[in-house]
Amino acid sequence: MTNLKLTILSFFTIFFVISCASDSNLVSGNTDKNYLSSLPAAESDERETIWDAFNREATREPVKVNRYIWQAALDVLDFMPIETIDPFSGVIVKGFGVPPGGKAQYRATIYVVDPALEARSLRVSMQTKSGPVSTATMKEIENAILSRARQMRKADGLS
Repeated sequence: MTNLKLTILSFFTIFFVISCASDSNLVSGNTDKNYLSSLPAAESDERETIWDAFNREATREPVKVNRYIWQAALDVLDFMPIETIDPFSGVIVKGFGVPPGGKAQYRATIYVVDPALEARSLRVSMQTKSGPVSTATMKEIENAILSRARQMRKADGLS
């Protein structure tokens, strides 16, 4: 318990010291606009802090996954529950589920790695409770996802 208190106290002390630090010219009362213009360009730009990572606009980072492959993967493997989903990195992790008419439980990890509607844009990794599935089974799932993606694109009027 003493180590926990010491760790928390150390964290708050470091945080307090860092938050109290400031530019010496501003502390001495030199808030001249000429001071800011005399700084080199890199220093006069707005500084970034760790907190800026939480304030970024969503439009700065474009999503680089194919939306048809993404939705097709969710459709084809809808019998599996979603464990984790991240459209910004293109990862879908599905939990164990039994396909319709099947007996074995499967789990899948899907990577959509490119915005193109091509086979190289999709990677599927599957396993059962007893281990990984065959490469042929994974290829069948990839082909089913790609076929569904092409159907969805065609339904949207794109060829």
